[in-house]
Amino acid sequence: MKLLSDALVSNDDFFVEQVHLTAIVFDNTDDVTIWATTFRDDEAHFFHLGLPFHDLDTLLRVAGDRAEVLTEQVAEALSSAEEWPCLLEYTTEESPPVPLPGVALKLSVTYPADAEEEDDPQPHNIFYLEGIFARLSS
Repeated sequence: MKLLSDALVSNDDFFVEQVHLTAIVFDNTDDVTIWATTFRDDEAHFFHLGLPFHDLDTLLRVAGDRAEVLTEQVAEALSSAEEWPCLLEYTTEESPPVPLPGVALKLSVTYPADAEEEDDPQPHNIFYLEGIFARLSS
C-alpha cells in the first residue's frame, strides 16, 4: 500500500472517494485523527486525516449499516479511556475497515513546520478535512 501524499501531483485541495476507515485515534485535544485508505489510479493508498469532533460525528452517520455501532464505540471509548491517545482499530476480520459509501472527502495538504525548502516542501501524509460530500442518486 502506498502513501497518499506520494501520489499527489499538486498542492491543491483534492477529493477522495472509496474511503475505508481503519482507525480512529483520540488524543487529549479537540481534534481526532482518522487512519484511512482510498484508491487512486487503481491502487490502494493510506493516509491520516485530522478533523474536529463534529466532523467525526458526520462521518459516523454516513458509515452505512455500521453507523449506530460506531457511534456507540466512540462514545464508550471517550467515556472510559484511561490512557491517551485512545485507539479504535478496524483492521481485523471481526472488525473490518469501515466503508463510507457514496461519500467524497475534500482534503487539504499539510506540510512540516520546519521544511527547509519553502518553495517545494514534501507534504505530510496527514491531511485536513475541508468538506464531506454525498453522491446523489439520479
